[in-house]
Amino acid sequence: MCWGLSGGIAAILMAEGWGAFLVAFYRGGIGLLFVVVWLIFRPGGSGLTSSSLWFWSLVAGLGVAGNFSFYFVSIGEGSVAVAATLMYSAPVFVYLVSFALKLEQPTAPKWLAIVAVMLGIVLLTGVYDINASDVTPLGIGSGLLAGLSYAVFIFGFKYAAPHGSPQAIVVIALAVLCAVLVWPAEGARIVAASDSADWPFFAVLGVLGAGLSFILYIVGLNYTAPAVASIVAMLEPVTASLFGIVILDESLGGLQLSGMALILITVTALSVNSTTSQTT
Repeated sequence: MCWGLSGGIAAILMAEGWGAFLVAFYRGGIGLLFVVVWLIFRPGGSGLTSSSLWFWSLVAGLGVAGNFSFYFVSIGEGSVAVAATLMYSAPVFVYLVSFALKLEQPTAPKWLAIVAVMLGIVLLTGVYDINASDVTPLGIGSGLLAGLSYAVFIFGFKYAAPHGSPQAIVVIALAVLCAVLVWPAEGARIVAASDSADWPFFAVLGVLGAGLSFILYIVGLNYTAPAVASIVAMLEPVTASLFGIVILDESLGGLQLSGMALILITVTALSVNSTTSQTT
């Protein structure tokens, strides 16, 4: 729910004239403060002396920086509902990368699922009639890149996990995000935002979008089966879509809703199948 709401809050900030990179910077920067405190109170097994932890956390940081930035660009070029659902296609990119690196065996059901997600993307974005679509090509591309970036974060976090604690990994990842985005966010605009009337929105975005949400998610994984977590994760695009429709007065047509449902159901099935196979 926190991640879903963050998309709507970001849309409000961008409507006020704040750029996507600046909004992403504040989301990650405020989140960093939370996980630093978490690491201070739970320093055991951090693994901060491990070079492998630093390398893979760096990869995860580049992934989360791209995810936040491209997601907000996609929102600005389309809608919260479309951007969130496109980002939710991340597991498809994980499969494709796994196939390419021979980490996972491709099967007919997996390829069928990937094709189904692609069909859902076509219906959701209206790319078959781009002149009538409310989503620009940049919005579509950015939404898919947000999903690809999230896949990079997943791989980075997965390979960093054996070398240290989750809080140490997230601290490094969010610090990398801030370092990467400080230039495109523009220093003068960063300072201006901290003294603006929109500051409460930035604060809420950081708390919900990266601070409290990361802590809750990692803690929750310790008490939840992976398959259940995959299903619960579907709440993010649904929450984001409802926020866009109810609060931001966005709308989706019948074909777009069909495309959204196709993506959400297929990706959730892929995730459940993957985690079930790993458990077996």
